[in-house]
Amino acid sequence: MDRSEATDPAHGGTTAGPDAAGPDTSGNDASGNIGPVAIIANRKSGTNARDSDAISRARKVLEESGADVSLVYWDNEGDLAEVLKTPEAQAARTILAAGGDGTAMAVAGALVSADLPRRPALAVLPLGTFNYFARGLGLSEVPEEAAAQLTRGRAETIALCSVNGRVFLNNASLGIYPDILKERERIYARWGRRRLMAHWSVVKTFLRFQRPLKLRVEADGQVQEVRTPLLFVARSAYQLEIFGLSGGDAIHHDKMAVLLGRGGSRATLFKLAWRLVTRSMKEGRDYDLIQASRLRVETASRRSLLAYDGEKRREDSPFDFRMQDNALPLLLPRGEGA
Repeated sequence: MDRSEATDPAHGGTTAGPDAAGPDTSGNDASGNIGPVAIIANRKSGTNARDSDAISRARKVLEESGADVSLVYWDNEGDLAEVLKTPEAQAARTILAAGGDGTAMAVAGALVSADLPRRPALAVLPLGTFNYFARGLGLSEVPEEAAAQLTRGRAETIALCSVNGRVFLNNASLGIYPDILKERERIYARWGRRRLMAHWSVVKTFLRFQRPLKLRVEADGQVQEVRTPLLFVARSAYQLEIFGLSGGDAIHHDKMAVLLGRGGSRATLFKLAWRLVTRSMKEGRDYDLIQASRLRVETASRRSLLAYDGEKRREDSPFDFRMQDNALPLLLPRGEGA
């Protein structure tokens, strides 16, 4: 099959054993070539004209830099582990996740457990609505500009965080934020994926707010019981900085920044929302901050809605958050802003 064609995971190759020389995390070779590059794109996004055109433009930039580039499609129902068994992914020096934060998260989670001939670096081509992870790396949201940045990139290992065994890159949460994401999906389905619609989902969710969560929180062995509208576990210092929130130091020291919102009424929540928009939220007044490497959260309800990097699912309590032992090579742009 021509390597330029989309690959069906069902026709992938077999998994090769580990490289005796150990994982290759250099990101690019002495000539600056980051290839071979395997672009992994969501099949639904790939049929979208905007995303398809963005991928084509980024691919052209990568190929002009001298990289051998292939394109592999997957869908949310498919198994990314099978996608990583395709010949294109097996040969890749760089795995480029083309999509939003959810796609980057899914590919990162698959890579840390994949059995590949060599450890490829993860790179991101931002095609989502907010692209917090890619923006936090200093990548442009213009596809060809981001691709050009990556051709001059460097690989560094990053610490990963998981909740109930699933990797996330930006944040995971319980409480009102997962409800906001649920409402956002309904609004997107009717009005399209626009940032204005995302903000409207916040307002609608706050209007329906009933009561805060009752939680038992154990952070690195220290236990407390709290009532809060939101438990927000952050791993993106960039996202915290955007909204003027504390916790960046914890993240830079490979810990989780755990924010516990204060306020048990709808009126208090609207005050918090206004302060969030105006970047005037204060630790100790609007939220409490915990730094932890391991977090266990028990909810009063047997099952609760959990959100992680824009995805969501209802799961049984307790919820186990932890820093992972296995790090991931990540391709970063060079220079200011990275």
